[in-house]
Amino acid sequence: MPSRLVRIAGIATAAGAFSGLFGVGGGTVIVPLLLLWLAYEERMATGTSLAAIVVIALFAAVAQGVYGNVDVLKGVMIGVPAVIGVIAGASLQQRLSTAVVSGVFAVFLVASAAFLIV
Repeated sequence: MPSRLVRIAGIATAAGAFSGLFGVGGGTVIVPLLLLWLAYEERMATGTSLAAIVVIALFAAVAQGVYGNVDVLKGVMIGVPAVIGVIAGASLQQRLSTAVVSGVFAVFLVASAAFLIV
């Protein structure tokens, strides 16, 4: 059991660092590591990541706000309509096979990486 807790702490630390540095951490760090290190099922990893993001995002936004890097109005303008996307995405995820969800996620990560490199 301690090994599992150490892995969870490592995942949490990496997610926090990535959130503070790049504004990402849940989907790009937590989900893959829960899948690879702790053998979570895709849907459980996604749900667990989303729960963690609530805490991570709050502290990351406050930390960035201290440096003057937060436009609260734009954040709300993006966040409120995103709720519709969350509801649609969660519903769609339940209808797709885990293999399809994993494949689409992998393509998204590779495309994002390629875009950032270029």
